[in-house]
Amino acid sequence: MVKRNFLRVLTDALNPYSWVMAARNRAFDAGVLESRSPGIPTICVGNITVGGTGKTPHIEYIAGLLKAKYTIAVLSRGYGRKSKGYIKAGGETTMEQIGDEPFQIKQKFPEIDVAVCEKRVEGIGKLMAGNKALQAVLLDDAYQHRHVKAGLNILLIDSNRPVWRDCVMPFGRLRESIHGITRADIVIFTKCKGLSTEQKSAYRRYIKGINDVPVYFTAIRYGVPYPLYGSAEATITDGSRVLLVTGIANPQPLKAEIEARGAKVELLQYGDHHNFSTADFEEIATRFAKSGSTMIVTTEKDATRMEQRDDLPQAVRDNINVLPIVVEFLDGEENLFNNNIYDYVTEDSRDS
Repeated sequence: MVKRNFLRVLTDALNPYSWVMAARNRAFDAGVLESRSPGIPTICVGNITVGGTGKTPHIEYIAGLLKAKYTIAVLSRGYGRKSKGYIKAGGETTMEQIGDEPFQIKQKFPEIDVAVCEKRVEGIGKLMAGNKALQAVLLDDAYQHRHVKAGLNILLIDSNRPVWRDCVMPFGRLRESIHGITRADIVIFTKCKGLSTEQKSAYRRYIKGINDVPVYFTAIRYGVPYPLYGSAEATITDGSRVLLVTGIANPQPLKAEIEARGAKVELLQYGDHHNFSTADFEEIATRFAKSGSTMIVTTEKDATRMEQRDDLPQAVRDNINVLPIVVEFLDGEENLFNNNIYDYVTEDSRDS
């Protein structure tokens, strides 16, 4: 049975930050703070936890699902960007202008409008004004940005760090109390590789005890590595020696995946959303030479921060490879989720 222990409940009850967030949410619920419906189908993908829960690959999954039938856009705050205000990505837009995750999404889906704006209401308005054919907007990481009243709120929870085992900041990693689950229209437990049938049943019961909404389970599937520069194919096999370079919240699942393919892995870990410097690249080159590794592997998100740079040592450029990821739904529930998305966009478009 899944339940929250009394100490965590008490910690949140006595936490002033938890009071502030609860008061803010009550103000939005009561209409004291304005929450606007944008007049276009709007899907919010977010979490109530600080750190990576897999928002970007899930945004990419939904974008790939919808783009064949609808004209869509993705709007993000653009975490870590060196700019302010509304910016719509174009051919000359740099990662520094819009942030690594929007840049990655634009690279994967060049036909989709991708924009960043701290004020999501303003950003949606400008996207709609600039594209009269727009039919739906995906909001990246806007679960707490309640000035926009999204039509469909998708809440992601890392199955390895479920919310009932956590506390509100600064005593834990929750952005708000678990009462935030009540705003979700769909809950997805992410990174569920190895989660048993009994655990999934218990996790689903816990959510439905708070909010009776669809609950899904996804896992990350790692693809075939490809070179960041050049065209030489790389393969991870038994006996490979890999220098894994990451600037993500939790690189351990990726490390475990490479090891499962038979490689010996040395991890060079930087902070989440790390902006690589010339000194970092020199460190990577030095570690690669000293470790005796046969290849360097990094993530798609980290690759976006590297590929526009011209100061990578040649040894790094010649040997660095990207390991792509995609989301897969477990238990044969992919079509159920897809239909949830299609039904919402179709019905909301009709209502609009």
